[in-house]
Amino acid sequence: MLSRDGANIAYLRRAGTAPGIVWLGGFKSEMTATKATALDDWARRTGHAFVRFDYFGHGASSGDFRDGTITRWRDDALAVIDALTAGRQILVGSSMGAWLALLAALAHPQRIAALLLIAPAVDFTESLLWNRLDQTMQSEILTKDEWLRPTAYGTEPYPITRALIEDGRKHLLLDHAIALSCPVRIVQGMEDPDVPWTHAVKLVDALGPDTQLTLIKNGDHRLSKPHELALIEQILSALVADNKG
Repeated sequence: MLSRDGANIAYLRRAGTAPGIVWLGGFKSEMTATKATALDDWARRTGHAFVRFDYFGHGASSGDFRDGTITRWRDDALAVIDALTAGRQILVGSSMGAWLALLAALAHPQRIAALLLIAPAVDFTESLLWNRLDQTMQSEILTKDEWLRPTAYGTEPYPITRALIEDGRKHLLLDHAIALSCPVRIVQGMEDPDVPWTHAVKLVDALGPDTQLTLIKNGDHRLSKPHELALIEQILSALVADNKG
């Protein structure tokens, strides 16, 4: 466990060669999920350093999910990079983790060799969440400080808090150029119901010249099918090869 700001951040770390890889998972996701586990196996096979972790209020970490914000989770990522890695890192961010990876890279550009962003839910609290809620849902967040968002497959609904929405507005990136010079690779499914592929195109427009977008025609938000994982590993391997030494 990594102690930070009164909480314990759970992590798994694999020793290996540089550049190291840091996995940043999605909203309500855990470090034992499919893509994180697959990339840890890739790191084992290739001998690269790899760190994955659970944000505050997620998985094996302490804290109440209701108290989580983009600021809090970005700072978790920065604490992991500072305390558990050495040298320049490749950040692999999935969904919300892609947004946090961009924010971490902006905070510590000298530590970041490249970014690999999967179904990037950049600015999701505003453009992909708040703007999609009807007036009743928005009113409940404003008057009761949270709205319980229903989930599929009969699982428990989870809270969308006013603090999450308002804090997210401090970190919006798509309304201006993103001042990063490192290579950025984006993998996006064209049948993603949560992050439209056009959202990824907006992100490409905001990023620098060394940005590449790969669209998967039948890909959904998870991008966890064997051929999708193989593509992600191929792109990561290319980034590693370009950043050795």
